[in-house]
Amino acid sequence: MKLSDNGIRTLKMCEGRVVRGDRHVIYDDKNGLPVATGASLPAGATIGYGHLIKTGEDFRGGIDENAATELLRADVATAERAVNGAITAELRQKQFDALVMLCFNIGVRNFSNSTLVKYINNPKFKSARYPTLAAAWRAWNKTGGRVSAGLMRRREIELNIYQNGIYALHL
Repeated sequence: MKLSDNGIRTLKMCEGRVVRGDRHVIYDDKNGLPVATGASLPAGATIGYGHLIKTGEDFRGGIDENAATELLRADVATAERAVNGAITAELRQKQFDALVMLCFNIGVRNFSNSTLVKYINNPKFKSARYPTLAAAWRAWNKTGGRVSAGLMRRREIELNIYQNGIYALHL
C-alpha cells in the first residue's frame, strides 16, 4: 500500500513548514526557526515537510512547493515499507495512512518494535502497561522525555484517521 493523497495532505499539516515568499527555506527542526543565509547548518537542519538535510544536499536557495512535496513522498516511502513489512493484519487505507504517519514521526525501529504493532497483528494481545491499542498509540507523546502538546494533538489526529477515517483539516 501507499500513503493516500488525504494522508499526504494531513502529514504536511502535521509536519509544518517554514516559507519565505513562495519558497520553503531551511529551518532548525528543534525550534522551527529559519537558518540565516550563509550560516552553518545546525544538526537537525530541515526543509520542506520534515526533510532532514543530508550531507551533500544543497538547499540554500530554498525549494518550491512541488519539490517539497516530492521530498516528502520520497521520505515517506521508508515509512510505507516499514508499515507494509511490520503489519501482518489486513488494513484499510485509512488505517495504513495513520500508521504511516505515526511511523514517519517516531521512526522505523520504534514503530516496528512497538506495542501497537503487536495489538494490530494479534487481536488477542494484551499489555499491562498499555491496556488498549489507543493507549499504546497515545504513549508516543514525548520529546526529550517530556510530554509534548503538539505530539498529543498529532496522536489524536492519527487515531481519528485510524479509527474513524476522519482526516484533519487543521491542527
